[in-house]
Amino acid sequence: MQSCLSSPRLVSRRRVCAIVVFVGIAAILPGNLGQIVAADPEPLSVKLIIDYNDGVEKHFTAIPWKKGMTVMDAMRYAKRGKHGIDFKFSGNGDTAFLTQIDDLKNEGGGEGKKNWILRVNKKLATESFGVFELNSGDVIRWQFEVFKL
Repeated sequence: MQSCLSSPRLVSRRRVCAIVVFVGIAAILPGNLGQIVAADPEPLSVKLIIDYNDGVEKHFTAIPWKKGMTVMDAMRYAKRGKHGIDFKFSGNGDTAFLTQIDDLKNEGGGEGKKNWILRVNKKLATESFGVFELNSGDVIRWQFEVFKL
């Protein structure tokens, strides 16, 4: 009596099944690998743009983001670079007020006076840059301009 394992017919069926399973897995796997690679999260970062409103802008395109990070934290990071920025402010925390970036100082109040205006994701900031918390992917823009509502 032949055992099931030694039967040529059964071994042949097992080989066919193994080949079908292997081919099926091989056909599915590359698609899943592509999805796994695509699902990897982007690096957590924010972008900072300094617009001098004279045709010159500085872009910091990959400032590392971390939970609780503020606009001021992002600016301090940008300050450290070889081609970084310099900035001055008064106050701290929720009273921090930007007064200067590089050589451009706020001009104060009055018609036609330019000052540094903060927008995050194209929306005018409603709190101090010292406490304005960022999310990964945010775009910070300081623009030297006449304030308009």
